[in-house]
Amino acid sequence: MNLSEINWNFNAAGTWPLPIRAATTLLVCAIVAGAGVYFDTLDQLAALESTEQKEQDLKHEFEGKQRKAANLKDYQDQLAQIEIQLYEMIRQMPTEEEVASLLVDISQTGLASGLEFKLFKPDAPIRKDFYSELPINIQVIGKYEDLGLFVSGLASLPRIVTVHDVKITPAGNDGAMLMNAMVKTYNEGSDTARADKQTQRKGRK
Repeated sequence: MNLSEINWNFNAAGTWPLPIRAATTLLVCAIVAGAGVYFDTLDQLAALESTEQKEQDLKHEFEGKQRKAANLKDYQDQLAQIEIQLYEMIRQMPTEEEVASLLVDISQTGLASGLEFKLFKPDAPIRKDFYSELPINIQVIGKYEDLGLFVSGLASLPRIVTVHDVKITPAGNDGAMLMNAMVKTYNEGSDTARADKQTQRKGRK
């Protein structure tokens, strides 16, 4: 087969030798198939990949929600336990009428521990979310073990009392120590507000 004798005019393609026509047909089919893949199939493959990724994300989301649903009873029990603990802590907060007697209890605890008060200064209440913080600046002198006994006594009071910003320095050559600290107690509010909240809690039960 002499290629120079072939009329390469596309309109005369019917007269081309069979091998040339077969090769040309395969080439045209390959070009058409390639164009179809490029302009259509690639987009479909990208959409398929995106859909598969979304399917995995939804599956993971479903598994997470399924685990939460399976543990819902445990979560509800934990929430109920936390509410009980919070209620018990609120009950340990002094009412406004009890604050004065609590200040006396703190002072008496220090004296009973063998300490000498140099400063006992209640500051203005600091309002928080649902309670007020009642800070008291104190300065006491005593033996180191007496200071420890005092802090332990504060923790044993029936109302919540915490100790912050403790600074202890020597106060002389006889072993006495000077302790500066911020003692805090917490107040929920008036008896009326407390009673209202208790009524609301009972109503939810």
